[in-house]
Amino acid sequence: MPEPTAEHSWQIDTGPDPLACADLLAAAFAREPAVSWICGDSARARTHWFRATLRTHARLDGARRHAVVGADGRLLAAAVLTPPRATPGIGARALWASRTVLRCGPRALGRTMRYLDATSGGVTPEAWTLEFVGVRPDLSGRGVGRLLLNHVLAVTPAPRGLYLTTADPGNVPLYEHFGFATLGRTPLGPLSVTSMSRAGARSSS
Repeated sequence: MPEPTAEHSWQIDTGPDPLACADLLAAAFAREPAVSWICGDSARARTHWFRATLRTHARLDGARRHAVVGADGRLLAAAVLTPPRATPGIGARALWASRTVLRCGPRALGRTMRYLDATSGGVTPEAWTLEFVGVRPDLSGRGVGRLLLNHVLAVTPAPRGLYLTTADPGNVPLYEHFGFATLGRTPLGPLSVTSMSRAGARSSS
């Protein structure tokens, strides 16, 4: 159930619909370098890619989604987290791959796999992964992302830390502000992917 906050009638929702999160993230990541490299400039391909990915992610044991919602119930920001050692089974991966090829094309599938192969080596086995965090484009700079990240860091039971990757160099100072440190940078096609970790995040729940 949504938890009320004091800011602008915003609420934290700890169980938002995965497809609603996917649609918000598709808009939030419209100019993000890695998603653009994977999906091209097609808003349709980007939306289907996020929908296929979040459908698969939602079936993982312990997977978490958090969102900020407005007074009208619309999502304003969303975050997606994967618990330690959680990976989709063979059937789930095959279904994701078929959906991605059908709706987004083989290039999107191939480039997603290249991204995962290039970045998976930096994950500490017991760390959580912050897969995505995005804000509705018209609310950028209004504090909704800060509210969501503070919530995520407070409630995620991650004594061995949190891990993330970003291909947008502009995001690195933002994550540093929240206590993440750079582990390394990986070249991938036109991208430079930064891996970051935040040690010892604790749960307050």
